Amino acid sequence: MNTNAHPVAVVGAGVIGLSTAVCIAESIPSCAVTVLAEHFTPDTTSDVAAGILLPHPFPETPLHKQRCWFKDTFDHLLSICNSTDAAEAGVFLLSGWQVFQETPSTKDPYWSTVVLGFHMMTDAELQRFPKYKFGQSFTTIKCECSKYLLWLEKRLKNAGGQLHTEKITGFEQLTSSYDIIVNCSGLGSRDLADDQSLYPVRGQILRVHAPWLKHFIRDGNGHTYIFPGIHSVTLGGTRQKHNWEMSVDEADSSGIFERCCELEPSLKKSQVCSKLVGLRPTRNSLRLEREFFVHGNRQVPIIHNYGHGGGGISIHWGTALEATQLVKESINWRNPTSKL
Repeated sequence: MNTNAHPVAVVGAGVIGLSTAVCIAESIPSCAVTVLAEHFTPDTTSDVAAGILLPHPFPETPLHKQRCWFKDTFDHLLSICNSTDAAEAGVFLLSGWQVFQETPSTKDPYWSTVVLGFHMMTDAELQRFPKYKFGQSFTTIKCECSKYLLWLEKRLKNAGGQLHTEKITGFEQLTSSYDIIVNCSGLGSRDLADDQSLYPVRGQILRVHAPWLKHFIRDGNGHTYIFPGIHSVTLGGTRQKHNWEMSVDEADSSGIFERCCELEPSLKKSQVCSKLVGLRPTRNSLRLEREFFVHGNRQVPIIHNYGHGGGGISIHWGTALEATQLVKESINWRNPTSKL
């Protein structure tokens, strides 16, 4: 280890924490990065995520910034799709349809020029969805999150980073050992950063065995979606604000299955493999900024990168790049003569 390295703590080991840690470790050689978390894969919220790149809007964040985050993430994952790492990383292209019972006010969303082959569905394409009036067809990227998290862990270790299982209950635990703290703790930031604007949106999904399905289908007006993966098909879902319940609700499971069968009748022959629940860390705009934490005679920069809601996979690399830039600026603040 470089004895002159800047020790950096990244709190959180979901897709946001690990991607941010990898980005810092690979682009700033002078940083010694350690990821600290109570839970690692397969026990993170990211492990429950459907993992498709299809952004959720942030009402209080400019669209140009959201588009930049999404494009950076899409381009990053597309390069993995085109590499020998694709299978190990669990990243692949997936085509399909987003359909609407009523024509949306915005037919060309901000992300339409980023995904591949975006076009309005023709009448012939819509025939298989008789209850729907409008649709969008495109190719995006699906990320099998459990595989991707393991791959990110391996990539971090290859870059000299470390992983430690530890529950962080206060930033003062870290100030004596680390020059910079990066907070990617998701819902944990309600307590850790005293952010009461952060709240859970409960998501429940089913994973079913239906290997004949090769295209995704999403109801653009609701919460119903069908996302084929490598070993199973993810059916969803629920978006229950301020609901902290982590146990499976069988009524939700039945409702999800029925709604998905309406979209894709062949699912009636599928076999349910698992039922999972995750809590999306949600706020009106994700928090991506730097502040300074004072503890005793120490003043430590903290870069916050959390609150991605249901869109974490879609923008994770874009926000990791921006957080990494804030780390670079923090090193310069600590040591103006530092050469990154």
